[in-house]
Amino acid sequence: MDIRLGNGFDVHAFGPGDHVMLCGVKVPFTQGLVGHSDADVGLHTITDAIYGAVAQGDIGTHFPPTDPKWKGAESHIFLRHAVDLAAEMGFIVQNIDCTLICEFPKIGPHAAGMRVRVADIAGIDAGRVSIKATTSEKLGFTGRGEGIACIATAALLGA
Repeated sequence: MDIRLGNGFDVHAFGPGDHVMLCGVKVPFTQGLVGHSDADVGLHTITDAIYGAVAQGDIGTHFPPTDPKWKGAESHIFLRHAVDLAAEMGFIVQNIDCTLICEFPKIGPHAAGMRVRVADIAGIDAGRVSIKATTSEKLGFTGRGEGIACIATAALLGA
């Protein structure tokens, strides 16, 4: 039995917009997130956790932000690629634990939908996905409301 753990970390700044994409869910908000793709900080972080577990670099390795092909891309493409790559290597995702770090928008009302969406993209049961949030107690860039940070861990099992 081959058990692998990977972690991911990402940040995106707030910018113009009327919603943020978080863990595959469109959350209404007074701002958007800035990024080359749809700037879904949650899916980017989970994707990196899976790539890390199978030692295959990071999201920028597979989807370079310098490539105009990925401008505005929906981040579920990245997560699905990571899951498929892991499967090609003989691994399946066992669980995902994701923490969004922000003062706002409030994550609680959307967390259940995010769990279901991440599970759907990853092809696993929603009971194997944890989406939660914390604030940074008004400290740092997240505390000042300048953006969102995220950390995630993924556990994979190989034969």
